[in-house]
Amino acid sequence: MKVVGSRPRKYLKEDGLQVVLIIRRLRCTGCNKIHHELPDILVPYKRYKGECIEAAVANNSPLAIACDESTLHRWKKWFNSLSGYYAGCLQSIAIQLGKETEEASRPISVLHRIWVYVGDAPGWLARIVHTLVNWNLWVQTRSAFLTGCA
Repeated sequence: MKVVGSRPRKYLKEDGLQVVLIIRRLRCTGCNKIHHELPDILVPYKRYKGECIEAAVANNSPLAIACDESTLHRWKKWFNSLSGYYAGCLQSIAIQLGKETEEASRPISVLHRIWVYVGDAPGWLARIVHTLVNWNLWVQTRSAFLTGCA
């Protein structure tokens, strides 16, 4: 990877305050694509800090996050739709690294299966993102509408 510049990246904290970071842009010397280096506090294509999303996904109680109920619902729907995939990827990585545990094969919730691999301490979502992105297993959920294409 070669640094080719930087760009601003905004995210929202729990209290709704907007923070602007300067993110490095990197060009892969193998495929010539540009990639952005995200810090662990961010989830790709999400506007809020990762801890906010993590708290919403793990808790069923009211949260102190400055966002709409519809946003909380979308986060939960997003995570629930991909949690089985995340658990499977983490299990596959553990097997490849020879670190598979018996606890992961027990009939427990998907979130608890994930926590077997990344732990349930704060930052568990960042650890999922970091692991899957580095193993090139992160699923891009961003959608774009193309106009004017024939």
